Formats: sequence, structure tokens, C-alpha cells
Amino acid sequence: MARRVVGIIMNGVTGRMGTNQHLVRSILAIRQQGGLALGDGDVIWPEPLLIGRSEAKLEALATAHGLTRWSTDLGAALADPEYELYFDAQLTSARPPAVEAAIAAGKHVYCEKPVTPDVGSALALARAARDAGVKVGVVQDKLFLPGLVKLRRLVASGFFGRIIAARGEFGYWVYPGPDPKPQRPSWNYRREDGGGIISDMFPHWRYVLDNVFGPVRAVCATGATHIPTRVDEAGREYEATAEDAAYAMFAFDGGLIVQMNSSWCVRVNRDELFELHVDGTLGSAVAGLRECKVQPAVTTPKSIWNPDLADPVDHRAGWADVPQVEPPENGFKLQWEAFLRHIVLDEPFPWDFVEGARGVQLYELGEQSWRERRWIDVPELTL
Repeated sequence: MARRVVGIIMNGVTGRMGTNQHLVRSILAIRQQGGLALGDGDVIWPEPLLIGRSEAKLEALATAHGLTRWSTDLGAALADPEYELYFDAQLTSARPPAVEAAIAAGKHVYCEKPVTPDVGSALALARAARDAGVKVGVVQDKLFLPGLVKLRRLVASGFFGRIIAARGEFGYWVYPGPDPKPQRPSWNYRREDGGGIISDMFPHWRYVLDNVFGPVRAVCATGATHIPTRVDEAGREYEATAEDAAYAMFAFDGGLIVQMNSSWCVRVNRDELFELHVDGTLGSAVAGLRECKVQPAVTTPKSIWNPDLADPVDHRAGWADVPQVEPPENGFKLQWEAFLRHIVLDEPFPWDFVEGARGVQLYELGEQSWRERRWIDVPELTL
């Protein structure tokens, strides 16, 4: 067995998402399974170098997971030929100069979304990567989650007939503090630090909606700051300058409208933190991150509106679970494996910086729609 080592500079992994989803559940999970098997007996072996601003946090993280390589010197890491891949999970505002430096150093680049704070800089990085001949990718993890995999399979099979409408609900109650302590970082609620649920979630909705229903053609959105004062990590009260909820409609070819609510101010009364309900002429489905339920037209019960009597129909009982065909795996890990194979084997990887720019575009247009209180068309993006 030959081991193909891929050195990965991992910047920003001391944060919640970087630690849990990218380092522990992706890169370290690949190492724990013996590497990424290539099918011929060889494996890809990821070798991480942790990068950040705090020596204490880096050392503690590395020690906790048996790693020895960490540094606060990004420039030196980018100059090291042992590392061919740069990964960025920093704040979005800090990402563009670091990614630009990585491209200039000839590194392949994989990063969290949104790839940049604005669509112009995202496309500029895409052009720089193309000109430098390096491979790039953006995290679009929800495409790999079991519930949405099942939903896309239903769409491809023709289960729905003509899809006529869909509505999605995402969110949960984020404690404003001080007790219980907030479970999200305070910068999420400060616009000046890149916070806001539109910039956080609309890039997700772009790739989810594009891949389930086809390209988004127009958006109408509004945001709200429902909780104007929160408490930060140090227990200090601060003004929330970014929206903590967004309500949007997205238009598609053929007249399809998809409604999406995103909120950090909602108490959950559904099976999962995200659910997408899709209605078609031949059937309906409700997909979450892990599960998916269906009701075909032939099993749809007769409903009669009568507010004076209890409803005799057990509506939830009329839905059937879509079976899990393959054992579920972490969506972040699956996309990491796809990108590593893209680097080593040159296998296709469609989720590049142009795709990332499309997510940035949708949140920019969503914010424009909110400001101008109108529908905004979504133009095609090209380099």
C-alpha cells in the first residue's frame, strides 16, 4: 500500500465549525479510518498544519488530538513545499487576503462559505486561481446530507410530477444571554464583523435550491433584528446590528416559488432544525438534514375544513419514510474526500469559486431586495 500524503494548512480551525466539522469529523476521521482509500490499495493521507492567531488555543487543540504541527505564521506555512493545500475557516472578512496569498504561493484552496464578503472579490479570486492553475473548492456540505440526498433522488426519479411549490424552515432559539450562555459567537449579530443570517444562510440556500429545483431566477426577501440586545462571550451586553431572521421567496423557471424562513429566534416544533416541504402534482415530500418522508397522490387523504369538529384524519400517519440506501456519513467529511480526490486523481469537483460566488451573489441580492422592498432578478455569473 502506498500512502499519498497531502499536507493541509488549516487556518481558523480553533473556531467551533473549524474544530468540530473540519478538523475532528473530517480530517481526523479520515486519518482514523486509515486514510482515504483510492481503490487500488493506495490511500490519501491528510497531514494537517494548524494555523491561527492564538498560540495557546492552537497548542491546546493540537495536544487534544495528538497533533504536533501548528503555527501562527501563515506566511511561513504558505512557503513550505510540504503543504500543497490551504484551507480557510476564518471570519469571512479575513478570508480574501489569505486565500489570495495561498493562490499566489501555488497552493490549492478549499474554504468555508461565503468565500468572500462580496461577489466581485469572489470572482476575482476565481480568476486568480484559474490563471495560477490551482484547484479550488467551497464548502457546500448540505448537498451531502442524507435527507437532501434522498430529496434529490426523488426529484430525479420524477416522483413529484410537476413541482408546484415548496417551503423551508430553518433555525432555532439562540440564547441572548447571560444565562443560559449564547451558543453562537457574538460576531454573528454584528454587521460590522460580517454577521447576519442572510449572509450566513443564503449561500446555503443558493446551492441547495439550485441543485434541487434548478437555478434561482429571482429573490424577494426581508430581514429583521428581533432581539436587539445580546450578551457577548465576556458577559457584556452589546447592540445587535445584524439581522437575526430573514423571510424570503425564490422564483424559478416554470413559475415555481420556494419560501424560506431562516431564524435564530424561533423555538423548534418540527422533527429537525431544517425542513423543506415540497409539493408536486403526483406527490409531496418533507426533507430534513437526515430524514425524508413522502406522501404520494394515491395515498393523500380527503381533507375537509370544519373548525367546529376535531379533524378525524391523522395527517402525520399518512407519510412514509424514504429508506436510507447507504450508511450516512458526515457531509463535511464526504465533501473533503471529494476534494482530496480532485487534487490527487483530478476527479471532477463542481463546487468551485464560481459556485461559491453564486452563493455570495444571492445574499447580496437578498439584502438589496430587503433595502429596496422589491423582487430582484438573479443574473447568470461568468468569469
